[in-house]
Amino acid sequence: MKKFDALLVLLLMLASFTTNAQEYPRGDANQDGHVSISDVTCLIDYLLTGAWNKPSAPQTETFMVNGVSFTMVAVEGGTFTMGAPDDDNTALNSDRPTHQVTLSSFCIGMTEVTQELWQAVMGNNPSYFHSVGRPVENVTWNDCLTFISLLNEMTGMTFRLPTEAEWEYAARGGILSQGYMYSGSNTPQDVAWFTYSSTFDGHERAVATKAPNELGIYDMSGNVREWCHDWFDKDYYIDSPSTNPKGPSSGTYRVNRGGGANDYGAICRVYRRSYAKPTEKQTNLGLRLAL
Repeated sequence: MKKFDALLVLLLMLASFTTNAQEYPRGDANQDGHVSISDVTCLIDYLLTGAWNKPSAPQTETFMVNGVSFTMVAVEGGTFTMGAPDDDNTALNSDRPTHQVTLSSFCIGMTEVTQELWQAVMGNNPSYFHSVGRPVENVTWNDCLTFISLLNEMTGMTFRLPTEAEWEYAARGGILSQGYMYSGSNTPQDVAWFTYSSTFDGHERAVATKAPNELGIYDMSGNVREWCHDWFDKDYYIDSPSTNPKGPSSGTYRVNRGGGANDYGAICRVYRRSYAKPTEKQTNLGLRLAL
């Protein structure tokens, strides 16, 4: 691609257009029908270095425990705007203010922890709604730590709960983010099980039965709320560290994210925060692994 042409494409992209020229890399570097910040960054990098570094699909790794498999998705680190925008009237003060956060790379579960995986590790299924393929729920934060400790013994790995910042970054799509309000779409019905009509029973469904987000991760909006590592503080965002924040050093409640099948759509937005005591069980509260 000639740099003059690349500059022209960049200008068109900034005006929300893409080039359709067959002989040149497209402005839509991911070829997904959308122009994102990563697409613009890719083209700017080409103008500066002459190298066309098209974003690649996230890497995955699958693990097996007692005959049950689960997959982790690699999330490339980066900087993003965390928190609820000012124009969202449904957001709470604790969801604000927006602030810049820079994260190192990490891995996160492609889906929530399923009832089958919990059974394979713990030898029991505490879920209120038993069903094949559904996420485990009705587990405390403390239960999750016990589960993860046993899983690490079985696998030799260092699985953990995601930090709240890692969770939101992955839900937003990481460096491939299109800026959606829900994890993978602005239309919640496309990506989330949630209480969207009076006929929906509010029960969880099998994981990965809605569309994934930009990173190929499922159910980060809806289905079950997900425990995070962090203690909850309603004012934490005001003074939160800008690099790899891990939450307050102490507290009464632990953060959970994503909304559940018995929540309304606004609760399932990628920046909405929830919390519960670490000893508390809820029938719409489960977990997702990080590494």
